[in-house]
Amino acid sequence: MSAISEFSCESCGSLVQVEAHLRTAACPYCASPAVIERPLEAGRPAPLFVLGFVVPHERALAEARRWIRRRWFVPEALRKAKVESIRGIYVPSYLFSAAADASYTAQIGENYTETYTTTNSKGQTVTRTRTRTEWRSLSGRYAAYVSDIVVTASRGISNHELEGVEPFDLRALHRYTPRLLSGWIAEEASLPAEQCRELAVSESMTEIQRRVAAHLPGDKQRNLQVQAHLNDIEQELLLVPVYVLPVRYGDDEVVRILVNGQTAKVHSKLPRSWTKITVIIILVVILAAIGGYLATRS
Repeated sequence: MSAISEFSCESCGSLVQVEAHLRTAACPYCASPAVIERPLEAGRPAPLFVLGFVVPHERALAEARRWIRRRWFVPEALRKAKVESIRGIYVPSYLFSAAADASYTAQIGENYTETYTTTNSKGQTVTRTRTRTEWRSLSGRYAAYVSDIVVTASRGISNHELEGVEPFDLRALHRYTPRLLSGWIAEEASLPAEQCRELAVSESMTEIQRRVAAHLPGDKQRNLQVQAHLNDIEQELLLVPVYVLPVRYGDDEVVRILVNGQTAKVHSKLPRSWTKITVIIILVVILAAIGGYLATRS
């Protein structure tokens, strides 16, 4: 059974019980929003920053409806499902930054043009050009500062889902105060900070790999290997605005859609309709066969 806490409504004075992990609630008697100010559970960090909601409920709902109806290869029951239930939630996440010291090895390719002569189908000598690549090994060091890495601290929203609605505009950061959450649902961090750090380090390594690849000279590259060490790590708890829309369709199937509360970017992992995909493949094969037949007759 979930733990319960209670708050006193400042508008009507009623004493209301809510689930203990919630930081905000609405009074069931007068609908006034309330922020539940209570001590954090032992081991749970307090938020340091908040990114406020910019997108109103109506627009988030409209964007989700438009997005799902443009997905042609999902089951038809899902495309026509009612998209009505929407909740704006402040999702706990960690804002991660670190200094990176990396070493790399790679093979760099430099393209050059080669001219040669050959004989064409008519027996004539012709001059042609071709592009060749000269490869050489390269190694070195790369130092950078990796910042603005955001990873989930919620058991309810996976990091993959949160990545799907990123980026967030971190220029709009506010120092946390409970009053900023008024009228919204807010969740406390439920993932261990160490687990979140592992997620952030993994994302940082991917970013460092991308930067090193962009930094290298040459026309081509291959066999890039990067070893990086992170220093001066900072990890601060941040609340980010996300709309969550569960959509029911078919035989009580459920899909969850997320909408970025700042940008209205939509994300969800949707099922595919293999019937639709099969029909499209059959039509393509039939059209290709007809085209090939007409080509042989002309």
